[in-house]
Order: sequence, then C-alpha cells, then structure tokens
Amino acid sequence: MKVGIQLYSVRNHMAQDPIGTIRHVAEAGYRYIEAANHQADKDSGIGFGVGAKEIRKALEGTKAQIVSAHIFPLSMETIKPALEYFAELGAPYLVAPMDFFKDKAEVLAKAETYNKLAKLCADAGMKLLYHNHFHEFQIFEGATAFDLIMENTDPALLGIELDTYWATRGGQDPAALLTKYGERVRLIHQKDFPAAERDKLNLIDAVNRDAVRVDMEYFSSVVAPETFTEIGLGILPIQEIINTGNRICKTDYIVLEQDFSCHDEYDSIRISMESFKKFTGIEW
Repeated sequence: MKVGIQLYSVRNHMAQDPIGTIRHVAEAGYRYIEAANHQADKDSGIGFGVGAKEIRKALEGTKAQIVSAHIFPLSMETIKPALEYFAELGAPYLVAPMDFFKDKAEVLAKAETYNKLAKLCADAGMKLLYHNHFHEFQIFEGATAFDLIMENTDPALLGIELDTYWATRGGQDPAALLTKYGERVRLIHQKDFPAAERDKLNLIDAVNRDAVRVDMEYFSSVVAPETFTEIGLGILPIQEIINTGNRICKTDYIVLEQDFSCHDEYDSIRISMESFKKFTGIEW
C-alpha cells in the first residue's frame, strides 16, 4: 500500500495559505493526498475557496495527486458538486467522515442514505467510503453501529476507510476488523497513541455501559490532545495493520493523519514521515 497524508494534519496552515500548504506537503514527499472539507455545504471542493484548477496547477511538477476527500456534511445536496470537483482532479474516492446515531433505527435510516450516496458516486466513476471514529462501536440492540452500517449497505457500493486509531479507542482490534471486512477496506487511516496515556485508550466502555448518546459535544469533550503522538512513535500495532491490509484487504493507501501535536504542523508531518519509514510493506 502507498503512504498518503490527510490535509487535516496541516489544517491551520491550510487556513492561512491552502495552495502554499499543498505545495509544501507535496514537496515534503507526500505524493498521495487526502483532502478534508468540513464546510461542504458552502464550498464543494477542498474548502478554503480553492478551485480544482488551482489545485491541479499547484501540484504540477510535484508528482503528487489528490486521491481522496472527506466531505462534511455529506448529503444528497452536497455530494453532486463534490463529485464534479474531485472528478476533475481524478480522485477515485470520496469519504463520509463522521456521523452520529442515537439508536439502531437511526443507524438503519442513515445506512439507507449511504447506499443512495454511494450509488451516485459509482455512477460518477468514484467510490464512497465510510470513515469511523470510536463511537461507531457503540452497541445498539446487540450489534455495533459499525456492523449495522456494513450489514445494511451494499458492499459493492460502500467501502471502508478504517481508522485504526479510533477503532482501537472503540475497544476493537484493528487487525481483526481488517480481516473481517477484507476487500471492502480500500483506505486505512493511521494515527498513533502515546504509551504514557495508555490508561486513557478505551473510550467506548463508558459509552456502552451508560448508554450515552454520542454527539459532537460529547465526542469533543472526551478527545484530549495529549492522546495523540506522531505516527510511528506510539503503541499501536502499525506493522501488523500494514501486513493485514496488504494480505487480506484491497487497500490502496494508508493515510497518515495527525489530529493534535505539540509540534508545528509541518514539523509534525515530517516527524511522522521519518518514523513511518521503519515499517515494511509500504511505498512512498
């Protein structure tokens, strides 16, 4: 699998100078780039008011390309202009990056919507993936929300971008999930967790025990910046994840993402690149 980078890792630089930031990321050696658009109801592209032609021009001569994009909010209204934008860039994937569920009925209703969105992507020659956080492993009537989504969507249409960090924080074994869902996993999101914060790793036990309704407010309240470290410096079983993805899944890219860092964002992605090069089974 090839190593990519999520532009959310450099979001503060993106807000100041999106074109310059994309060039910097590409020139740093990240050739496979995933966009993070959190204002898709106002801007159909990568966000920050940047057109597809500007992105193409910025990447000329760098050998870098946009391979995927998180689109939020993702809806029947926002997906069509997003498809047009990223088709112009030749990106094969769009990603549903986050959702929340109050009960099983809401999971099933949203799964129906994911099927419709995935069909629109397929008709446009692209593939829609679902990206998890920890709360998709909340149990509703004996099944996790994640399993309910996958059981009630068409595997030929909706794929998976498995975030192994969040799956681990949801009490899951990421290699086991990769094995279970196999070729449905097209992208892997990779973060890392610091050894010193080990006792904070599990976020899902309290949610399942107390039947918490997870929304953005709750999610933000339990995610602490100190529970992230540069990728390859923490305790997650990254080599096992890579090996499993290569052996069992149909994974094209392992996308590095840094949610929080004590370093400048540019320094952070450089540290992650250097530490990630110790792993085998990857291509830059």
